[in-house]
Amino acid sequence: MLETLAPGQLLARGVCRHMLSHNFVTVEELVPTGGLRVDVMALGPKGEIWVVECKSSRADFMADRKWTGYLEWCDRFFWAVDADFPVDLLPEETGLILADAYDAEIVRLGPEARLAPARRKVMMQKFARHAALRLQTVRDPDIRVNLI
Repeated sequence: MLETLAPGQLLARGVCRHMLSHNFVTVEELVPTGGLRVDVMALGPKGEIWVVECKSSRADFMADRKWTGYLEWCDRFFWAVDADFPVDLLPEETGLILADAYDAEIVRLGPEARLAPARRKVMMQKFARHAALRLQTVRDPDIRVNLI
């Protein structure tokens, strides 16, 4: 199965495994608003919402022009990269996670910017709906649903 995943998906897998060790649950490819799709959204035990963008190469990072748009949809923002990634490219005011397909390590916490209660409610509902739809498609792969 791992050989069918793209490099960014492998990073996301390791990130999701690691987040679970911190009691965070995750979903992948969640759309907080039109035009944005986060690689990993993590929901913490106290309702914290973290966004993790997985970058598999310098070119992948340089092509990402939308990442600042994710900041208004989370309490903390992280980049997840592998050990060979040139981390000096990443903004120092963001979180950093080193990951592979099997695990990850939080190297640097980004600053916390707590969501407003109304925005948090919207994101919790999106997270729940996204997770439920994903589960439904696993249980019944013949259905077609729009995850956006």
